[in-house]
Amino acid sequence: MIGRAPEYLREKIEIQEMELTAIAILITPYFNIARNNTGARGFSEVLYAFSSAANNNGSAFAGLNSNNLFYNITLSIVMFVGRFGLITAIMAIAGIMVGKQRRPESFATLPTYGPLYIGLLILTVFVIGALTFVPAPALGPIAKDLQLWHSAQ
Repeated sequence: MIGRAPEYLREKIEIQEMELTAIAILITPYFNIARNNTGARGFSEVLYAFSSAANNNGSAFAGLNSNNLFYNITLSIVMFVGRFGLITAIMAIAGIMVGKQRRPESFATLPTYGPLYIGLLILTVFVIGALTFVPAPALGPIAKDLQLWHSAQ
């Protein structure tokens, strides 16, 4: 795309829309923090609690005692920002796109009804999702297995 501005639905995608898209993608993993639990299992428990609060229903593993002041405050903040921050960024993108004037179709326009667009969309969702959420939850079980393997030696 060097030398050409990308378009979506015959509207030019500019820097502001890309910055808001990056914020929308990164806001939930940014709030998946881990504190006050030790070991590989503790890391996984805390990570799951924060991921669930930011993305889903706010559940936690049975081993994590999340009914205390620290977790009640931090998980509620993560839940609020993870949900409304994402909505705010997406609504800002929509507001910017509504105010733009439509352009005639050109060589730079990617049709949104073809198999290329559908394939790129599915691939992008899987790649962004995998790179964002798969590495951290895998760390706990991998570390635990390595500890068990090392203690068996």
